[in-house]
Order: sequence, then structure tokens, then C-alpha cells
Amino acid sequence: MTQDSPLDLAHQTVFEAGLAVRREVLGAEYVDAAMTRNAGTDGEELQKFVSEFVWGGAWTRPGLDRRSRSLINLGILIALSQPHELSVHVRVGLSNGLTRTEITEAVIHATAYVGVPMGMAAMRVVQETLTAELGPLTAEVSA
Repeated sequence: MTQDSPLDLAHQTVFEAGLAVRREVLGAEYVDAAMTRNAGTDGEELQKFVSEFVWGGAWTRPGLDRRSRSLINLGILIALSQPHELSVHVRVGLSNGLTRTEITEAVIHATAYVGVPMGMAAMRVVQETLTAELGPLTAEVSA
């Protein structure tokens, strides 16, 4: 029986913290499904990496709250033109306290930097996600 090295234990601790944050932010059902779907496949190690380094590293750092991190992620995902991840992080943003208006303004602001075609593509994803999560925009809805 080999004993885990301090580095192995540190990685495991960060992985576990990251997995906990990932479940809190994305929902346990969503995360567990991703982990299960990738178990025993080439994607398994990537799922572990994402939990450890993205969620256990970036999302647990001090200095920014989850709401701010969500707003930053929207701009990044718009710039990278990643529709699936953008949709996921619109939902995350809502659960982290972003309003419909703030999410829409993030798309408008990003469009000034990434260009109209990417901004329009992002808005289609955002609109579809907001409608699914909050219902259609009506005159009574201001946030």
C-alpha cells in the first residue's frame, strides 16, 4: 500500500472543494450527470481537471463574489463564441443574482468589443435561455 504524497492530498482537497462549489453553482444533478457520463471515458480526466482547477482554483479565490464571477464569465464566453457554455452560465448568473437586464447589458457591452455578428449570436442564446428560465419579456418585466 502506498501512502499519498502531500501533493496528491493537496490536489484531492482542491478537487473536493471545487466539486462542492461546482455542485452549488451548477446544481448537483447537472454536475453528477457530467461526471457519470464521462466516467471511464477519455473525458473523465478533463472533468476532474475542471472541478479541481476551474471550480476549486478560480471560483474559490477571494476578492470576487460569485455574482461578479458570473458577469465576467458571460463576457468571456461571448468573446469565445461558446453557445452551450454561455447558456449554462446565463443560468448560473441568474442563480448568482444577476438580473435579466444586467445579463442583456453584458451582451450589449461585449458586442462593442467582439463585433455585431458575435453579439447577435450571443443574444439569441441569452434570449432563449432567459425565456426558458424567466418566461418571455413583457412590459411589466423590468429586471
